[in-house]
Amino acid sequence: MSTNTNKSGPTLIKLALALLVPIIVIVALVKSFSSPEADPALLTQEAIENRIAPVAQYNIGAPRIVAKQDEATGPLTGEQVYKKLCMSCHDAGLAGAPKKGDDATWAPRIAQGEETVYKHAILGLNGMPAKGGDASLSDLEVKRAVVYMVNASGGQFAEPAEE
Repeated sequence: MSTNTNKSGPTLIKLALALLVPIIVIVALVKSFSSPEADPALLTQEAIENRIAPVAQYNIGAPRIVAKQDEATGPLTGEQVYKKLCMSCHDAGLAGAPKKGDDATWAPRIAQGEETVYKHAILGLNGMPAKGGDASLSDLEVKRAVVYMVNASGGQFAEPAEE
């Protein structure tokens, strides 16, 4: 007497359950996290920009992109330009930038004369982009920033006259 037991039926049921249960769970999770009543206002360009703004405005030392300043306020002082832009490189000496207050590093630059130092700051030199990367600055503002840094570093450049 031979017993021919058919085990394929229970095995197929177990296999089907093993495949279907995870699929059903995934579908249930997707439905629970997505709703047809999603607020369309959250998907506007402005809402998205506001959500990512804190990350997008993080400054890692690179020159910031700044909006053009109001003409009514007048040109910035050298200290304002320095604090707004220059200090990110000139406080730490990034990319070979001479540190503000380091007389020995600034001395050879100062010896080249005001016009040469102004030209390098306005047009850029080595790792420094033109106008420190802020094209909205006027030449006068850049010159003022140069005077601020040079005079804090052993130089005696005269404050440039308004153009």
